[in-house]
Amino acid sequence: MTSEPEQQIGVGTQDAFQRLWTPHRMAYIQGENKPSGPGADDGCPFCSIPAKSDEDGLVVRRGEHVYAVLNLYPYNGGHLMTVPYRHVADYTELTAVETAELAELTKQAMTALRTASGAHGFNIGMNQGSVAGAGIAAHLHQHVVPRWGGDTNFMPVVGHTKVLPQLLGDTRKMLAEAWPSAE
Repeated sequence: MTSEPEQQIGVGTQDAFQRLWTPHRMAYIQGENKPSGPGADDGCPFCSIPAKSDEDGLVVRRGEHVYAVLNLYPYNGGHLMTVPYRHVADYTELTAVETAELAELTKQAMTALRTASGAHGFNIGMNQGSVAGAGIAAHLHQHVVPRWGGDTNFMPVVGHTKVLPQLLGDTRKMLAEAWPSAE
């Protein structure tokens, strides 16, 4: 069943395209939840998340030195980050224990995402410094982005929009349940 395109009033012209609005992205674009400075007491969300409940903070797993949390502005459904509790900006500032736990939680995140959603592959990485694309450069975090064959469809290319099939709270619960036991 097709519907007639609605006439657009004001900016835009009738063009037979339906619009998919993502107003929640404005919070990210406008810098909501961004720290006011580089210190741990400057509003760093990665420092405040551990004090919240897992559900409120979207925490999927807590380790001794590192935790795994869903990205509030995900590139794909299930996009996680592994984050040290300690407020450090650079990978070279991590202790050997923190580095090992960051790696272990990343491996566990991959296993959980494969179990829960059948991810075919992953983009894993860190953006070190704002010039390298770090949205919050003052607190190190590693992205774990699940990928599936064919997930680069027309929506991001043409519509500059990601379609996420699940609420973040539901994704957090699913991944927490699929998280492997520590070995």
